[in-house]
Order: sequence, then C-alpha cells, then structure tokens
Amino acid sequence: MNNLQQQFGNIDIYLFDQLLKGRFDACKKVLDAGCGGGRNLVYFLQNGFDVYAADPNPEAIAYVKEVAAALAPKLPLKNFVAAPAEAMPFADNYFDLVICNAVLHFANDSNHFDAMLRGMWAKLKPGGYFFARLASDTGMEDKVVPLGNSRYALPDGSERFLVNEQILLEYTHQLGGELFEPVKTTNVQGLRCMTTWCVQKLAAHKTPPTEPGFSL
Repeated sequence: MNNLQQQFGNIDIYLFDQLLKGRFDACKKVLDAGCGGGRNLVYFLQNGFDVYAADPNPEAIAYVKEVAAALAPKLPLKNFVAAPAEAMPFADNYFDLVICNAVLHFANDSNHFDAMLRGMWAKLKPGGYFFARLASDTGMEDKVVPLGNSRYALPDGSERFLVNEQILLEYTHQLGGELFEPVKTTNVQGLRCMTTWCVQKLAAHKTPPTEPGFSL
C-alpha cells in the first residue's frame, strides 16, 4: 500500500483507471488545469513526463512547485503558473493530455464554463486527450435546487455549476472531439454526483505547436 501511495499519490481513481489501461503511455506533455495541491501529478512527475500545471491560487502553485522540485528536479519551475483555466499562458495545440479534475463545476455561469472549457481545449494537441471530472445532476435531478445561471444547491450543502450528459455530448461534438470512454457518473449517497468525461481531440486541421510551450 505504501508503495502504491508513493507511486501515485492521492490520485483520482478514474484517472488511475486510465493509467492502468495504458491510455496515456504515449503522452509526453501533460497539463493539469486547476491542479490544486497537485494530487494528480505525482505519477507523471516521477515518470519522466513533461509536466505543466495552472491554478488560480498562488499558494497551491507554490506547493506544487515544491513537490515538482522534489520529484522532478529537472523540470523548470516556470511550468507551474498561477492562472485561471480560461487564461493559462501556455501555447495552443501543445499538450498530449489535459487533466481537469473538480474544476469546471466552480464556473460562475454558462459563459464562464464555456470560457474555461474552451481555454483548456485550445491547449490540447489534435489527437490529444482531455480528462475531466465535474459535478452533474445526472441521477439526482429532483434533489438539486436551481439558483440561477446553471448553478444549483446540492444536498451536501455546496453550490455548484452542474451539467448533464446531454450537455457534455453536445460539447464533445462542438469542440471536435470523440469520447474515448463512456460518460460515467458516480452518485455519492444522494448527496452529489460526479461525472467523468473523457474526450479525444480529433486530428483534423492540425496546428503546429509553439515552442517552448508558452504563448507569452
């Protein structure tokens, strides 16, 4: 157990599932958008991936820099920036994998959600993978209370921007992607639902990446 903890940290179980399937073995450049304390980066940092991360909280980024310095000292610390998902200073079409774990449901409204999502999607290479976990009302539509602007009060006492499967499928099509896993939702004792959304960016209309990974 300790060995697993050292290898993967407190990784999201559905992201772990994708690693076990070998889905991201060929991915070299990885971006965690809304990384928090870096719980999903331990494996990537320890296994030679070119890791980048962004979070609007400067304290979270300072901590992730410490973790990166310890686990992957050759990585430049400028890879880790304090920035929101909709305004990350990285080049478009650059990353093989973009991770977005428990971020999109903090959107203020549908316009903010759209900006965050498209901001992350733009950073992804054609053929790259987008892995997202976000709150939804799937399976508990009668238990959430609308607050306006697509935000809801949940039975667990939190307030979240919620999506449903149809919204995610529509975005999959609009963005030019295709599911590489079925949309899956976990219901946590009727208190909240978390949906896993896994999309691959279709390879049409490839745009060369900009080195060295920053648009500024």
